[in-house]
Parts: sequence; structure tokens; C-alpha cells
Amino acid sequence: MTDQLTVSVLGTGIMGAAMARNLARAGHTVRAWNRSRAKAEPLAAEGVTIADTPVEAVRDADVVLTMLHDGPAALDVIRRAAPGLRSGAVWAQSTTAGVDALGELADVAREHGLVFFDAPVLGTRQPAEAGRLLVLAAGPADARDRVAPVFDAVGSRTVWTGEDGGAGSATRLKLVANSWVIAATNAVGEVLALAEGLGVDPDRFFDAIAGGPLDMGYLRAKAALIRDGGLTPAQFAVSTAAKDARLIVEAGERAGVRLDLAAAGAARLERAAAQGHGDEDMAAAYFASFADPK
Repeated sequence: MTDQLTVSVLGTGIMGAAMARNLARAGHTVRAWNRSRAKAEPLAAEGVTIADTPVEAVRDADVVLTMLHDGPAALDVIRRAAPGLRSGAVWAQSTTAGVDALGELADVAREHGLVFFDAPVLGTRQPAEAGRLLVLAAGPADARDRVAPVFDAVGSRTVWTGEDGGAGSATRLKLVANSWVIAATNAVGEVLALAEGLGVDPDRFFDAIAGGPLDMGYLRAKAALIRDGGLTPAQFAVSTAAKDARLIVEAGERAGVRLDLAAAGAARLERAAAQGHGDEDMAAAYFASFADPK
């Protein structure tokens, strides 16, 4: 088997579009499908073939990569694609689907003779566009060479978490990582909102923590998006972060872990979305600090 593959990308949002472009740039034959074809059309200029249906997209594909909104969306689309799936093809499931949905997705893979990889990614728009995502993956060791060219094209590193993709070890690690990202992002917004409410110049706060253990590049980067009006285009949208936050809370509940911060963070992101910030960067949760949308 050569390293040049036919890859189907189902879902061309912020992450999926960037992954499709990098796969094409790596020399793979790429077919992409999106529920809204208009979002996928710009990829044609990158050498990606735009399919009208999931069936058309996956026909004769060596690897099918799903990057959709959530588990139900991934399940719906892969079932719609089923007539075109080739038995023995690899399915790299990169949607942040949550632990509960993963078992059903793995069952569908078995029904259609697909080699299933649980393969969520860590990263936002910028690393996705640069092909520098961190791929978290679980799947059979004897088939990893078949999916490695895909992971190498979209990511800078792959962290293997297990051999049974259906067990969800990669998804569980993704939820743990996202719990930190979402908590940190919400904290950035609250710091700036509190400073505003108390009449404190935020720069005094940044000067106070500069160079110490409380300082961090992520804090400064997200704060800059809020302060400089750089919330669009989103690196990671409020609405998507809210969905992930709920998956984290649900996973914790099923594991007997009470996640007070995650639950509050989910409510905060949902409030920001209701205020009209759903398509903006997740740092726009800042606006949820105020009774009236700013």
C-alpha cells in the first residue's frame, strides 16, 4: 500500500475544511462533503473534489474521516454514506462525539466491515490550517500504518491511547483536555469582566502576573481576542464549545464525578450563544458576564 490515499472528508467546518486542504496538499486524492455545499465549495480550488452526497464522497475511499458537529450527526451521515462504503476501509472518527455515542458509532463500523479508529484532535483553527493538530487515536495496531499518512497530514503528532477504538480511550482523553481548555477560557472572560466592573485596568493584572507561574500564553491570547475585537473568524466557536462542555458534564456524571466548574461553564457558553455569540470564538463567553448583550 502506498502513502497516497483516497480520503473522504465528511464535514467541512472550521476543522474539517482545514484537514481536507492539508490532505490534498500532502498529495492524497480528497473528496469532501458538507451538509451545506457552499461551505465546501472553496476547497475545490485546493484540488478537493466536492461531492453532492455522502455516498458519492465515500465511494472507493481508503479512509473516511468524519469531522461533524456531534455524535448524532456523525451517526446520521455515516448511515447515509453506507451504500458507498467499501468493506475493509478505514474510518477515522474525529468528531467530538462523547463517550456514550462512540459505542454506537463503533457498532455501525462493525456492521459495514470498517476498520474503526477513535481519533479526535486537539487544536483550533490556526493549528488545523497549519497541519499542526494533536491527534489522539485508538485503534488496531495492525492497521495503524493505513491511517498514519492521514494523521501525519493533519497533525504534528499522534498520541496512541489504545487498540480498541470502540472503547473510547482517545475520546475520554479529549474530554479531559477540553475540560481544561473550556475552564481556562471561561476564566479569561470572567477576569476581564470583573476588571471592567471594578474599574481596574486589565493591563495592571497582566503586569502583576507577568513572568510568574500564573502567567500563560493562552490567557493572553484569548484576552487579546476579546479586547481587540478579534472574535471572528472563530478559532473554536462558542456553540461548539457549549456542546463539548455538556458532553464533559455528562461523562463526569456517568463516572460518578461531579463537575461544578464544567456545568457552570456549559451554562455560561449557552448564555453567550443565546445572546447571539454562537458563531464567535469561545472567548466570547466573556459577554455572558453581563445582564445585557454588549
